[in-house]
Amino acid sequence: MAIVRINLTSLTPLLSSRTFLPSSRILFSSPPPVFRTDCTATNMTTTTTTKIIDSHLHVWASPQEAIDKFPYVPGQEPSIQGNFDFLLDCMEEAGVDGALIVQPINHKFDHSYVTSVLKKHPSKFVGCCLANPAEDGTGVQQLEHLILEDGYRAVRFNPYLWPSGQLMTNEIGKAMFAKAGELGVPVGFMCMKGLNLHISEIKKLCSEFPKTVVLLDHLAFCKPPMDDEEAKTFSELLGLSKFPQVYVKFSALFRVSRKPFPYEDLSPLLSQVVSSFGANRVMWGSDFPFVVEECGYKKAKEAVSAIANQIPISSSDLEWIMGKTAMQLFKGQWTSS
Repeated sequence: MAIVRINLTSLTPLLSSRTFLPSSRILFSSPPPVFRTDCTATNMTTTTTTKIIDSHLHVWASPQEAIDKFPYVPGQEPSIQGNFDFLLDCMEEAGVDGALIVQPINHKFDHSYVTSVLKKHPSKFVGCCLANPAEDGTGVQQLEHLILEDGYRAVRFNPYLWPSGQLMTNEIGKAMFAKAGELGVPVGFMCMKGLNLHISEIKKLCSEFPKTVVLLDHLAFCKPPMDDEEAKTFSELLGLSKFPQVYVKFSALFRVSRKPFPYEDLSPLLSQVVSSFGANRVMWGSDFPFVVEECGYKKAKEAVSAIANQIPISSSDLEWIMGKTAMQLFKGQWTSS
């Protein structure tokens, strides 16, 4: 009798396509989020093929490191542990292969600590610097230096750092946004006080500079809607999918869920986001180290499978969310072995 070996890896391009087999998606109950199955009449094995990538976390100096070399910004001293060695331990325990490190407010525009981490582990981490919207325009040069000289591959726009009364669409904001597009790095938006406050700015920048890729941190801080206003804001988030350069981070789930771990009330939101943007424009992120005190780093990763199981979504889509999207966006990084 002939033995037939089926390698589902060869079907990945078909399974990841949203136009192929729309009513015949491969579902799952509780397997690992990324897998390949090789079957014979007598044997079945499961092995990881795509790396797990955390699209959003922070690191900052330990108190001793802050004294010795990497000082905190006055008034922004952290109250929890967030040093790099702690992160490595958490990632190893959780089985996370790589991450995008977002410059923390604790060091503000002094990127020396994160830069030191990137230089020590260039194949494991990508850096996202913090845009400096200083009115003298020096932020544009700083941005260019961080990207071209220090190797950062993304930049974060924090609207609450703009001068009082100024918008991210001012002259400085546009210059930095345009420069990011010119240099091929995505711009992340932190809409902590509500997407509704910044949606017009984001739309304007996307329309004027279509070559600049956009990352919406933490579901753009949209919680499961409880009233018409919140439903409208979430609809605005979904509407940003019309801009092909916009990606969504399914990150910091504890910040946007109204329930404790595993945050299953986010299932409808994830379903709609994937339906609107496609899984290849959605990526998981933990928001380490803040998540450690909420549910723990490992559970932050596991929550996504629990949420996805409620929908359910295909294992192929989950594979994109947990790593392939980030690997595609930051090409050449975290190359799958």
